Amino acid sequence: MQKGQPQSIIVRIIFLFTIILCSLSSFAQETAVKGIVTDVGTKETIPYASYIVVGSGKGGRTDADGRYNITIDGNYTQLKFSYVGYKSQVRTIKPGTIQTINIQLQSEAMQMNEVVIKGGKKPKYRNKENPAVELIRKVIANKSKNRMESYDYVNYKKYERMLFSMSNLSDKFKNKKIFRNYQFLFQEQDSNKIGGKNLLPVFQQEKLSENYFRKSPEKMKTVVVADKQVNFDPLFVDNQGLTAYFDRMYQDIDIYDNNISIISNLLLSPIAEGAPTFYKFFITDTIKTQQPQLIELSFTPRGKMDMLFEGKLYVTMDGNYAVQNAYLTVNKDINLNFVRGLEVKLEFDQNPDKRYHLSKSNLIVDFGITKKNGTGFTGERTVTYKDYEINQPPAEDVYKGSAALAVAPDATKKSDQFWIDNRPEALNLNSSKIYRNLDTLQTIPSFKRTMDIVTLFFAGYKDFGPFEMGPVNTFYSFNSVEGFRLRLGGRSTTALSKRYYFETYAAYGFDDQKWKYFLSSTYSLNNKSIYSFPQNYLRASFQRDTKIPGQELEFVQEDNFLLSFKRGDNSMMTYNDIYRLDYVHEYENHFSYSLGLRKWSQTPGGGLYFNNSGQTLFSRTNQINTSEITVGLRYAPHEKFYQGKLYRTPFVDKYPIFNLRYTAGLKGVLGGEYNYHNFMASAEKRFYLSQLGYTDVTLEGGYNVGKLPFPLLSIHRANQTYAYQLQSYNLMNFLEFVSDHYASINIDQNFNGFFFNKIPLLQKLKLREVMSFKALYGGLRDENNPDKNPNAMQFVRNQDGLPITHGLSSEPYIEGSVGIGNIFKVLRVDAVKRFNYLDNPGVSSWGFRARVKFDF
Repeated sequence: MQKGQPQSIIVRIIFLFTIILCSLSSFAQETAVKGIVTDVGTKETIPYASYIVVGSGKGGRTDADGRYNITIDGNYTQLKFSYVGYKSQVRTIKPGTIQTINIQLQSEAMQMNEVVIKGGKKPKYRNKENPAVELIRKVIANKSKNRMESYDYVNYKKYERMLFSMSNLSDKFKNKKIFRNYQFLFQEQDSNKIGGKNLLPVFQQEKLSENYFRKSPEKMKTVVVADKQVNFDPLFVDNQGLTAYFDRMYQDIDIYDNNISIISNLLLSPIAEGAPTFYKFFITDTIKTQQPQLIELSFTPRGKMDMLFEGKLYVTMDGNYAVQNAYLTVNKDINLNFVRGLEVKLEFDQNPDKRYHLSKSNLIVDFGITKKNGTGFTGERTVTYKDYEINQPPAEDVYKGSAALAVAPDATKKSDQFWIDNRPEALNLNSSKIYRNLDTLQTIPSFKRTMDIVTLFFAGYKDFGPFEMGPVNTFYSFNSVEGFRLRLGGRSTTALSKRYYFETYAAYGFDDQKWKYFLSSTYSLNNKSIYSFPQNYLRASFQRDTKIPGQELEFVQEDNFLLSFKRGDNSMMTYNDIYRLDYVHEYENHFSYSLGLRKWSQTPGGGLYFNNSGQTLFSRTNQINTSEITVGLRYAPHEKFYQGKLYRTPFVDKYPIFNLRYTAGLKGVLGGEYNYHNFMASAEKRFYLSQLGYTDVTLEGGYNVGKLPFPLLSIHRANQTYAYQLQSYNLMNFLEFVSDHYASINIDQNFNGFFFNKIPLLQKLKLREVMSFKALYGGLRDENNPDKNPNAMQFVRNQDGLPITHGLSSEPYIEGSVGIGNIFKVLRVDAVKRFNYLDNPGVSSWGFRARVKFDF
């Protein structure tokens, strides 16, 4: 339930096309052959040996462990196996049965001189004096001149096609009664291809763009001239968010980059600077029939479960040492979740200067709950580059404006004839019908009913046309002050208005017997939905509700049912009346600013009290009243996100995010009782560490100017739930620490199984190591410290008279954790250690916290 968590996104995508609730079943009987190919002399496995079904043209290659697995339609009876330097072998197979055939290939060298080879062992792999490693080092040394960035200017046109389908569907599934009249929705393909025999396309998008690269000053400008996609009913699916999610999962592939983004993970490129340390390389063929001559270079990870590729590179022997073709896949045992198959094909064309540019890429990934065959999803993205021009400067106005991406006003309105004329390759008959077929799919009553239920369950809202009710996870909750709490609310939709939006809820606590409610009205100033990028709106709201001081939950409501379960004493809350007027303006370059005016009244509730005198412990001040204005600045370069029904969830990437906020308290304005100035700044960034995973780092600091009661100081984010919260202190109690100046650092390290993958007893579990470190340094000036100033508002004490609220002393608050992630593919469990301030009442030095997290 934290920022950037993809679990809700992935669940929505998986269940988006929820016809899969129909049962899974196996394919009809076919010929299935599997086995392992080895060297007859050394008994070593032979990776990437070729095999073909004689008479059919179908076949493939063994994996990095020399294993193969093929399913065959038809009455074929022979398989032929071959490998460079070995004698080919043909084996007989029995049609219609499942069989295992292991193959032992004999090397040509053994045939010619058995006396020399007899009893010999295959030498242990090493980098030293290895011609394959020497070759890959030359490829690495020539990387810079073979990249687009080596030219002053590059212009090209780019065509993208994304297809997402339900895959590995059995004939029984296809022939279910629900689909009897809709067989036209299905597509058939070669059963040996990723995705299996039967596919049901559920999403397709095509995009044409013009791209302009300039080296100095460096800038990349993309102009989308045409965009066509399947559009689902917006009541069920956020089409823009769905496109953003697929763009994130299937990014452009740059073989020359050190790390390649695949389904939200970064895998080390086989031609990264450090590739020889983590990969094994083999020269497996020399292709002399092409000019320039090519060397086929095969590569495998040193550890089969490591987050690495395996495959082949075809390297030019013309002095450029450029990649002309590439085939990338992953080992079947790799520590990637839900991925059953992955294949990347890259093609390069020659420039006039005899160097090469990427001309076509194809990425296909098959997803499933388990590695076994069965219903899943397959996504395929094909990108074609044409009209590639080098060192030809475009018109200067091309680079005007700060936005890297521009969309032509009529991009989504192009005619069918336009697409026919501008696609680099014509769509086949089945693909050309997908748009119309999926429009038809949405008219099926059972599909609409299922989507309605799933939207309610996962997005949290039930749609009633102009108004939707929700979110459902707040309908019931409980806490120590309100007791059982019931809540009902909702908001308007674009069916009512595309400019005006309304949101409301009402809640009732059965212990405090008080009503709470919220009303807001928002006006869009840019004629777009307030949930779409870039946002530009004005909002007025009023809220009367409870709040835990210092509890800042940006992505879930405090009355979320799952947050009702807390440890220790958590009876300190405030009753709040908050009037707000907010203005938000985002720009295409991902800079945004906000202006806010707030009138806020706080009244203590439960065990909380406001005491202005140190003489009488329980003398209470009824309210703290403030009026304030706030200016916020945010810059998130290259930020991408998924916009769901509830929140816009950013995809965490390598680019930093900066925030700066200033708040001024206005005494005498709208009943405000205090003058003050608050400053806050933060920066967060993910650092990718190649095979060691990635590190998320957040730096934050704040300073409050003015003499203030402690509820208006910085109350540090504590967590008394049993969930691990990334941005909170998980062993700090609510209201335990306050400061008027502070600085903090938060480091969360994910190793992606780097160590566990090398431990035999653990590697099959595919667990991943995590650790964190959090430190908070702060303090109070004498004027705000009740221990130094008896006129300052006193800190809260428990029934034994011991203070439960404190200022930080000369040493920082520190906590850390070590944990195991990817438990059952969805769970992270941390053992958290608090290192100091252990004498404070009611604190724990150790604890276990869990977090649900869907990761690939």
